[in-house]
Amino acid sequence: MPAKKSKKGPTKGSGGKGRRSLEGKSGTLPAEQRHWYEGKQRARAAKRPRPAGEAPARQQRRAADSDLLVGRNPVVEALRAGMPASRLFLANSLDPDERVTEAARVAGDRGIEVVEVTRAELDRRCESNGQPGAAHQGLALQVRPYRYWAVEDLLDRALESDTAPLIVALDGVTDPHNLGAVARSAAAFDAHGLVIPERRSASVNMTAWKTSAGTLARLPVAQATNLTRALEAYKKAGLFVVGLDAGGDTSLPELELATGPLVIVVGSEGKGLSRLVRESCDVVASIPIGGAESLNASVAAGVALYEVARRRGTESE
Repeated sequence: MPAKKSKKGPTKGSGGKGRRSLEGKSGTLPAEQRHWYEGKQRARAAKRPRPAGEAPARQQRRAADSDLLVGRNPVVEALRAGMPASRLFLANSLDPDERVTEAARVAGDRGIEVVEVTRAELDRRCESNGQPGAAHQGLALQVRPYRYWAVEDLLDRALESDTAPLIVALDGVTDPHNLGAVARSAAAFDAHGLVIPERRSASVNMTAWKTSAGTLARLPVAQATNLTRALEAYKKAGLFVVGLDAGGDTSLPELELATGPLVIVVGSEGKGLSRLVRESCDVVASIPIGGAESLNASVAAGVALYEVARRRGTESE
C-alpha cells in the first residue's frame, strides 16, 4: 500500500510530548533576584504619588551629604555672607524675632526655598544630621559642606590688606567648640583668617559654626596638608611665627614682634605645640597667669589676639 500522506499545516499542539524540551536547566529565579527588578521597582515608585513634603530619593541623598546650620545668629550671619544654601527651615508658631524675619526675607530674595515645619520635625532633622538635642531656636539652614581656602590665597589676602598681616594657626586643636571660639576672637580682633591642618584637627562643621556665632561666614579658613610647610612658606613671605606655650621663652606682654606681620600658633588642648611646629616658630611666647591652672586653647588665642591688637593700637597713636 502506498504511504499515507501527512496533513499539511500547523498542528494544534504536541500533547505534552515537548514539555521536557521547554523545561529550564535549573529553577526559575524569584523576581526580586532578576537584573531588571530594581529598575522596575524604581519606575513604579516614581509613578506612585508621594506624601506632601517628602523629597525624591535622589534629593534625600543630596540632603544627607549637606550640612544643617542651626541657631538664629549663625543662620542670619551665613545668609548675610551669601553662604550657598538650598533650604531654610522655620519652625511654626515661632515668637516674633527680627532675626527670623530677616532670615526669611534674605532667603526669599536669594531664591532659597523656605519650608515651614513643626519643631518635632526640626528636631528630627538635627538628629539625622548628627546634632541630637541641638538648640536650633526654630531656625535651620541647609548648606553645602564648607569650602576651605588655599593656604597661598589666605596669605595673599593678608598681604593685600591695609593692615599688618595677622593669621591664626591651630596645631592639633581637635575640639570644634575651640575652633569656633578661636574664629570668633580672630574676627573680633581683625585677623585675616585661620589655618588648620588637614588631619588630626577639628574641621569647620556645624558645631564650630554654632560656637563662632556665624563669624565663620566671613572669616576665611585655610586647610594645610602640612602645617609646618605652610608656616615656613609664611615666614619666607615675611611673616613672623609666634607659638603660644606655657613654657615659652618670652612673656606675651614683652613680645616685640606683635606689631609686625604675624602668625599666632595655638597648640592642642592637651599636648600644646608639636615638636616640628615649635621648631618652626620664631618665638614661643607664654601668657603670664597666677596659680597652676593652664588656659584653654581658645582663651589663650583670645588673650594673645587682644594683646596684639592693643600693641598695634598703641603704636598707631
